[in-house]
Amino acid sequence: MARGFGGGFGGMNMNNLMKQAQKMQKQMEQAQQELEVKEFEVTSGGGAVKVVITGKKVVKSIQINPDVVDPDDVEMLEDLVLTAVNEAIRQADDAANSAMGGITGGLGNGLF
Repeated sequence: MARGFGGGFGGMNMNNLMKQAQKMQKQMEQAQQELEVKEFEVTSGGGAVKVVITGKKVVKSIQINPDVVDPDDVEMLEDLVLTAVNEAIRQADDAANSAMGGITGGLGNGLF
């Protein structure tokens, strides 16, 4: 007599699997909400430029020390701003990946 799924995936019944999936989904939603309000502050050039972004990668502020504003070297200032913004985005991405990885335990790596 052939057996069907019988009760499970590796001994786990469908109800337990669904409960785990729902729990994981709630944890992911909570982590995403926390990330949305979290802010990341990064400086470059020894504090010459400060960038603040949210976990949703929305730039909230850019502060530039007036002492570094040199009309003859705008490129340097642009580089400092670019460096700070990119680092802030990297930190936000790392925080999101860490939060989601902690919930999924590596399950679906790259999907969340």
